[in-house]
Amino acid sequence: MPFASRWVRLLMVASAAVFAAAAFGIRAVTDGQIGQYSGAALSGSIVYTIVVFVRPSISPLLAGGIATAYCWFVEFSQLTGIPAALSERSVIAQLLLGTQFDIVDVAWYPVGVVPLVAVHWFLRTRRS
Repeated sequence: MPFASRWVRLLMVASAAVFAAAAFGIRAVTDGQIGQYSGAALSGSIVYTIVVFVRPSISPLLAGGIATAYCWFVEFSQLTGIPAALSERSVIAQLLLGTQFDIVDVAWYPVGVVPLVAVHWFLRTRRS
C-alpha cells in the first residue's frame, strides 16, 4: 500500500470518528429536528469517509455519488419495514439503518456529502 494511501485512510478514520462524535454530541444536547437532520447530514459525511477509506484514489464526484446513493438506498429501504424490524433487535442496526422513512433526510444527506466533495476536489487539484 502506498504511503499516501495510508495517510488518506488514517485521515478518513479520524474524520469518521469526529463526525460520529459530533452527531452524538448534537443529539445529546438538542432535541427534535436539529438533532435529526444534523444526524442525517453527518451520516452522509461518515459514509463518504468510508467510501474514500475503501478506495483512496477515487474521484471526489464518484465518491460523493456513491455515498449519497447509499444513504438514499438505506433511507428508502425503511419504507419496507425491514430496517425497523432489525432495529428492534439491535442498537447497532438502529444506528446504521434507522427506523422510519423521512423524506427530509433524503435532502440532508447531500448536505453532509457536498462539502467533503468540494474539499476533496480542492485537495486533489492542489496536489496535481
